[in-house]
Amino acid sequence: MLVHPQFSPIAFEIGPLAVRWYGLMYLVAFLLAWTLGRWRIRHGKTALTTRDLDDLLFYSVLGVVLGGRLGYVLFYKPGYYLAHPLEILAVWHGGMSFHGGLLGVLLVMALFARRRGFRFLQVGDFVATLVPLGLAAGRLGNFINGELWGRPTTVPWGMVFPQAGDGVARHPSQLYEVGLEGLALFALVWLFASKPRPVGQVSGVFLMGYGFFRFMVEYTREPDSFLGILAGGLSMGQWLSLPMVLVGLALFVWARRPATA
Repeated sequence: MLVHPQFSPIAFEIGPLAVRWYGLMYLVAFLLAWTLGRWRIRHGKTALTTRDLDDLLFYSVLGVVLGGRLGYVLFYKPGYYLAHPLEILAVWHGGMSFHGGLLGVLLVMALFARRRGFRFLQVGDFVATLVPLGLAAGRLGNFINGELWGRPTTVPWGMVFPQAGDGVARHPSQLYEVGLEGLALFALVWLFASKPRPVGQVSGVFLMGYGFFRFMVEYTREPDSFLGILAGGLSMGQWLSLPMVLVGLALFVWARRPATA
């Protein structure tokens, strides 16, 4: 049985400034997206320019943070935050939703595409290739913090997370997410996008891939204590992932339609 190493949440300090691992992982995520985006631009994989990339990433930071926080508030604890509205601003207490962050980025993409004269799905196909490694960095941050641990297990690599307070071996589900939602999804989307595809198909593959991987990992991830298991024996993460799979499938099929004159 393994025990979580209990890393310090602070990566390093510069005078009075303490840089936390989770915040550092956000920075790593956007640096990876910037590097991959420039590679795709340099190799003619997109019509976007480096200026477009810089502007898109800048506004996407706002979309991720605001959307992720509001998504957590609305999807997971609406009653609590309705009673304590000022707590919505207390992001240092934790509480971010990937699905909310996705909606925030989609809104940014829509506004960006309209102002720059791109098709929305054209921007979506570009962004889809840049996201998975950033997701891996975020989940690695969760593991370093010892949060969002998995369900009890007897597998040999089960890990005790002291923060859980029960001494029970659990799935290191954060690492499963690093491998599936991060590395595997990146390989899938990047390889698929390596050849010319109809506009919208890369976005469809990303949505299907993330939705499927997240749905499966949720079977090993401990449900939020204030929600538990919901209707159909599924967690909130699974219910939010199902529409992603369906929309991704519809988008993939729609993109293959014959072009009309």
